[in-house]
Formats: sequence, structure tokens, C-alpha cells
Amino acid sequence: MAKANKEEYIHVDNGIGGQYKTWFLDYASYVILERAVPAIEDGLKPVQRRILHAMKEMDDGRFNKVANIIGQSMQYHPHGDASIGDALVNLGQKDLLIETQGNWGDVRTGDDAAAPRYIEARLSKFALEVAFNAKTTDWALSYDGRKNEPVTLPMKFPLLLAQGAEGIAVGLATKILPHNFCELIEASIKYLRGKKFEILPDFQTGGTMDASNYGDGKRGGKIRVRAIIEEQDKKTLVIKSVPFGVTTTQLMESIVKATDAGKIKIKKVTDHTAAAVEVIIELAPGISPDITIDALYAFTDCEVSISPNCCVIVKDKPQFLGVKELLQIATDNTKDLLLKELQIKLAELQEKWHYTSLEKIFFEEKIYKELEKKHETWDKVLSAIDTAFNPFKKLLKRDITREDIVKLTEKPVRRIYRLDIDELNEQIKGLEGDIKQVKNDIANLTDFAVAYYENLLKKYGKSRERKTEIKLFDTIQAKSVAIANAKLYANFADGFIGTGLKKDELVAEVSDLDDIIAFTKGGIMKVVKVSDKVFIGKDILHVAV
Repeated sequence: MAKANKEEYIHVDNGIGGQYKTWFLDYASYVILERAVPAIEDGLKPVQRRILHAMKEMDDGRFNKVANIIGQSMQYHPHGDASIGDALVNLGQKDLLIETQGNWGDVRTGDDAAAPRYIEARLSKFALEVAFNAKTTDWALSYDGRKNEPVTLPMKFPLLLAQGAEGIAVGLATKILPHNFCELIEASIKYLRGKKFEILPDFQTGGTMDASNYGDGKRGGKIRVRAIIEEQDKKTLVIKSVPFGVTTTQLMESIVKATDAGKIKIKKVTDHTAAAVEVIIELAPGISPDITIDALYAFTDCEVSISPNCCVIVKDKPQFLGVKELLQIATDNTKDLLLKELQIKLAELQEKWHYTSLEKIFFEEKIYKELEKKHETWDKVLSAIDTAFNPFKKLLKRDITREDIVKLTEKPVRRIYRLDIDELNEQIKGLEGDIKQVKNDIANLTDFAVAYYENLLKKYGKSRERKTEIKLFDTIQAKSVAIANAKLYANFADGFIGTGLKKDELVAEVSDLDDIIAFTKGGIMKVVKVSDKVFIGKDILHVAV
């Protein structure tokens, strides 16, 4: 009995273990695919895509309350309003797809946006042009089966590289840095022309950047970003920008921390940020502004290192790519979407040409008079009209359907003036010109795509110039800019040195980054780090930094 119970326990345990394994994989897949990592097709995470789709449904050219947008988005996104609101504010702060009104917070200071009931938003003209086309969108049912939502938006722009993306999934993370709007379009044009191109990050917060180790935005790459610090006078420094991902509050806290640790000497730091970043640093008497600037870069968040990690969803699987490859894929995707739009437009023009030609023949050749004859049934009326069209069918580009004839009979029959026929001829001539142009665009698709990008740059590129200056940074030796914040003592006879031997002889003022060299009578030489107390050897002759 005991044996049976044991076997039963083992069986149940294995069943639970199997379930946990399945559940964990399901959860991990869900977080990766549905929450944290953007799709390569449109550069959006599901919550962002659903927000934009909801805003398109609401779009009437006017601003909508963010609270209303959140409510509309909840029809598609089965999560709380807080997560949707945060994602919407994040999109709005990027100042590309969404036009905002009200207090949307500040990425430079870390200030939060006002409550959703107070702030408003609408889709930008740019978003309406590049992100939406119901005819080229693949649709799927929403989570409750009530509505259709886009699988991906038909994005005709490298949005992922323009906005950047960040997310932490299960055992996986992504960090794609934002790039410059104009430079991305120029790079896309170069790629279409078969020329080489390079793209580097650009941040809304400005500052300067050393991207010599960017490594195409792949894992293992790194960039260094610095705040702009200016010397106002010999006693005052002004910080004019913050590095990407750092707020003025975080920056000031890092400065206070470095001051408390004795790495820099400042008297006071105050934040005067309003329209522009302005953090005032008052220096202690006798302290060099130049050395303090270097020390701020060395010991505070005035300089930060950022490690990109370009991970995207490709065919329902996460992949690690470089930013050049991302741009190429986005440009090829744009080209394919433009081709689809042209093919749809061509089919619509040809259909319109067909019906207009039918209408012209119907009136010009007086085929409408078949309606006045006494046919036995309605089907025979339609058949008679179809027969009357026989001499003209070779002029058309496709067969005449029953639906075509029914549509013609629904038109009001009236006296047809010569002017009406002329008008139809003009329409046909115009349609033939449009068809010829669309066919030419399809035949020269690369040139059409280049012209499309050039038009985007002309319409939306103004005031989107590069904000972050690219330069090579000198390596700052922390030791050379560290302030002497400790006193070093030595007991020459017993052979000890350190900052804690305050009863012994003062040797020098040092920083805690310094190396100390010491010699003894017995010929021992040691190089040691500054510490509380360290043994060198009896009868020390000489101690120095």
C-alpha cells in the first residue's frame, strides 16, 4: 500500500512538474511576443499598436482626452488602464506619431504627465501618412472576438530606429536607441540607390556622444553620452543638457554623492531647468573649473555609458540584428507596401475605366432602349442588354458581368446630350493617363520609393535636425582629477602607513584613488592603494604618492 502511494505521489509530482514547465514557457513566450519586444514589421509593441489603431478609429482631426483614448484602447488590449496610459504618454513624449496638448511630463526632469482626464492627444499628420492603410493591413480578431485589430500596421518608415525601444522579457531584453529622423530617411534613400550608409543614435536630450564603439547597435557595443557643461565664470559651472536616460534629479543626486565621497569639491548645486536644462554648480574656493568638469564626467552621471541590445520579433521569434540590417528591412518593407498600394490603385482605376467605358457605350449606342422593350422577364432584359454589347466587347479589358449590367440599369435614364458623352470621354482619357502613370511607377518602383522618402523629408524634416553632437571623448584618468580628500600618515619605525594612523607623522594629502610607493632600509619597495592601515616593513625611508 505504501509502495502504491509512493508511485502515485511520483506520478502526480511529474504531472505538476510538466505543467509548470509548459506554463513557464507559455508565460515567457507571451511576455516576449506580446509585451516587451517590438515587431520588425512596424517597430511597435502590441500595446502601442492597439493605442494607435484606437486613435485612428477615433480620429476626426480634433484632440481627444487621453482618458477616452485609454478606454477605446481597452477594447483591444486586455490589461489595466495604467499600463495603456503609461505606453500612450511614452509615445506622446517621443513627439513623432502623436500630437499632444497639456502637461505630458518631461523626460529631462523626470516629471510625470498630468492625469489622463486633463491631457489630450491626436494622431500627427505624419502618423496618418505613414502608418495606416486599411487596404494593406492584415487583420485579426481582438481578444474577445468582437472587433478586428491590425496584426501589424503598414508602416512606411523605419519607426523602430526613429523612436527606439526598451523592454525586459523573461531571460531576454531589448534596447534599441533612437536615431535621427532626417538621417534615417537619407540612409534609406542611399540604400535604395545601392550606396553605403551609416546611422548613429540621436537623443531628444541633446548632449554629446562618442559612438566609436557603437558596433552597429548589436550586443556588446557601447556608446558614451555626456552632458554639456559650460564655465559661466571661475566660480560657477552650468550644465546645459542631461545624458539620455538621466533626469536632472538623478544628475544632481550623483553630484551630491560624489561630493560627499570627497571626489569633487563644490559649494552648492541648484536646478533652474525650465524651457531648457540649467543646473548651476557653485565651486568651492580655489578649485579649478576645468578639473571639476573632468571630475564631473569621471565621477557623476554627467557621463554615462549605454549598451545597446538590438532584439526584435521576426516571424514570431526574437532575433538579434544590427541597426543597418533593421533599416534595410524597414526600407524593403516600405517598398513592398508602396507596390501593394500601387497595385490596388491600378486595379481600382482599371475597374473605374471599365465601368465608365460601359456607361459611355450604354448611352452613346442607345443600348438603354432595351429597357423600353417588352421582355417577358427581368433576366431576359439583362440578357438583351448583354447581347447588345456584343459588338463592343472587344474594346473592353475584361468580360461584362451581370453585376455590371444591373448597375447600369439602376442609373436614371434621361435625354443624353452630346456634352454628357464628351464628359465621359474626358473621364476615360483622364483614367487612361492615371493608369499609365501608375504602371510607370510600378515599373520604376525604386525611383518611386526614393521620391516617397524625399517627400517625407521635405514635409516633416523641418526642426528635426540632429540634437546630439558626435565627437571622440578624451579618456579622463580618474586619478588625475580626483580631489585630495584624505590625509596619509606613516609610522616610519614600525613600518605602517595609512589614513587611520592619525597619531603618527603626516606624509601627504591624497585621494582614495591614489597609489602610494614606499621604501625601507632593508631594500623593500611596495606600491599599495590608499587604505586605513597597511604594513610596508620596518624602518621606512621614503613614502610618496
